[in-house]
Amino acid sequence: MPNRLAQETSPYLRQHADNPVDWYPWGAEALAAAQAQDKPILLSIGYAACHWCHVMAHESFEDEDTAVYMNAHFINIKVDREERPDLDSIYMNAVVALTGQGGWPMTVALMPDGRPFFGGTYFPSAPRYGMPSFRQVLEGLHNAWQTRRADIDQNAAQLTQHLTRDLVQTQSGAPLDETVFSDALGSLLRVFDSDLGGFGRAPKFPPSMTLEFLLRMVSRRGDKMALHMVEHTLQKMAFGGIYDQIGGGFARYATDDKWLVPHFEKMLYDNALLARVYLHAYQVTDSLLYRRIAEETLDFVLRDMRHESGGFYSSYDADSEGEEGKFYVWSAAEIRAVLGEEADLFMLAYDVTDRGNWEGKNILNLPRELAEVAEMVHTPIDQVQARLAAARQELLAVRVQRVWPGLDDKVLTAWNGLMLAAFAEAGRVLHRPDYTAVATQNAEFLFANLRDKDGRLLRTWKAGSAAKYNGYLEDYAYLADGLLALYQTTFDVRWFKWARQLGDLMLTHFQDEANGGFFDTSDDHEALIQRPKDLQDNAIPSGNAMAAQVLLRLSLYTGDGRYWDPANRAVTALYDALGRFPSGFSHWLCAADLIVGDPQEVAIVGDVQAADTRALLDVVQRIYRPNVIVASGHGGEEVPLLAERPSLQGRATAYVCRQFVCRQPVTDPLTLARQLNGGDR
Repeated sequence: MPNRLAQETSPYLRQHADNPVDWYPWGAEALAAAQAQDKPILLSIGYAACHWCHVMAHESFEDEDTAVYMNAHFINIKVDREERPDLDSIYMNAVVALTGQGGWPMTVALMPDGRPFFGGTYFPSAPRYGMPSFRQVLEGLHNAWQTRRADIDQNAAQLTQHLTRDLVQTQSGAPLDETVFSDALGSLLRVFDSDLGGFGRAPKFPPSMTLEFLLRMVSRRGDKMALHMVEHTLQKMAFGGIYDQIGGGFARYATDDKWLVPHFEKMLYDNALLARVYLHAYQVTDSLLYRRIAEETLDFVLRDMRHESGGFYSSYDADSEGEEGKFYVWSAAEIRAVLGEEADLFMLAYDVTDRGNWEGKNILNLPRELAEVAEMVHTPIDQVQARLAAARQELLAVRVQRVWPGLDDKVLTAWNGLMLAAFAEAGRVLHRPDYTAVATQNAEFLFANLRDKDGRLLRTWKAGSAAKYNGYLEDYAYLADGLLALYQTTFDVRWFKWARQLGDLMLTHFQDEANGGFFDTSDDHEALIQRPKDLQDNAIPSGNAMAAQVLLRLSLYTGDGRYWDPANRAVTALYDALGRFPSGFSHWLCAADLIVGDPQEVAIVGDVQAADTRALLDVVQRIYRPNVIVASGHGGEEVPLLAERPSLQGRATAYVCRQFVCRQPVTDPLTLARQLNGGDR
């Protein structure tokens, strides 16, 4: 008999709809049941692509005896962390406070009013790995509930108080200066893996936001070590098993130091962030490798992670047919059967052997430069590249016939905002109108489907169901960032106007006016035990940091200090953390660079499709200029940066300004380039 999850839109929740556990989704019904029945809540949080979530589900939640015990003694609630990041944040902080570490699946015991008193992650079905069995945990919790209720209530009160005391940004607030960047670079250099790329040891997560900060230091300072850290890491990832050498796109992380063995799940946000950093690296270096990886990653998303209406799906599972990575790995015999005479070259290049490099199978990777491969087979490198490209297409055609990993096909506003930015920027930089069209369709889809009647954002959508859940700070901030990227590609004013509306809504509904920064939830959100306010970057940028960047750009476009001041206050308050912990505050560092990095506002007046306008725009946008914002067209009443900017002699005209002090208008691309680079006035 299906439980209460059968009507949910989250694929993760629906995976549990036929469990014998009487699951509730989070909501008033579950909380009321816990109060009425005087039972503790057993809260289980995970997500569709989580391998150990599936393991625990199979071992415990599908077990009849375990389910009978859970149903008798607990109100059981399932939450998709991707749909409800507020609950995930609150209760993950509780688990970390209780155990010193966190992860998914997350298992938390709550009082009927939502206060946590016990937490952990995965628990096995039998005692192993030094952990009690899940049944032992349940029995211990039930016994404590029956015999030590006062102690539980006191512990819950103390833990809740602990969770709410760290929300104030109380750092020194010293004025931002170059020291913070020097300190951050030094901190990153100390943990940089000079041999294998990345920062720290296994497991290794793609450090997208850190690499973005380092590229800004290359642009800002010409810092050669920063560029080395970026390139070495990008190359090692691109050549490793974490990158899907056949289908494009990146897995979530590598379990080893060498980027060889991934945890095979593919997340939309990782691929959005990585496509963008490879794109920026291409702008900085002109390396065709980085362009190829960016395009292959976006092409993977376009092919396999996009709804026909324009929304992007959330993730692919690591498992297929019950085995992690089965969809992606190959045996030597399979390669020979598909490629025939070309197999030897492919196997040499992609590290394929009869013994295998992982559990008897082969994870495709490039352990040596193609120039070395070409020399080994006495073949010109361009021929080797062409033959390998053809071989990859043959293998892809075979792979699509396999049983696919599970797809989480919900559309999340925030993650779509990240991918919108990637496609919009790639369309502009790579002169790919097809990418621009994808970005435009995505923005139109979000506008049509992820807003309520008042223009407020909704969090999640799935085909066949209405969008739901209040939008979070990251939904507003990421989407606004994507819209500004799309505006700077198309100069369609509707995207600027929507981005500005989202900025206004962030200020109205999310701002922490007492302490600075922004809450993760709006002022009219469901009342929880805490109003979360995450400051650090994690797998995705801090919503606070992205909000700061968006507001800073809106201020440069509009000249309105009400955007600049709260953003500047939030960034400055984190001065100490920026230099000491750059990996956790990389997106804040990018915002700090925008504040002190001599940002430029460029207004190009003219028909955006005309050749003379495009020539000026190309000067601005061809190379990596992270602290330049650009407007083009004639609509000064809608984009204030364009206001009162006459064209000269009927020609497209550029105005370069720094904090609203403008140089002489120019019509010549070479003169514009000199102005942008600090020359002609």
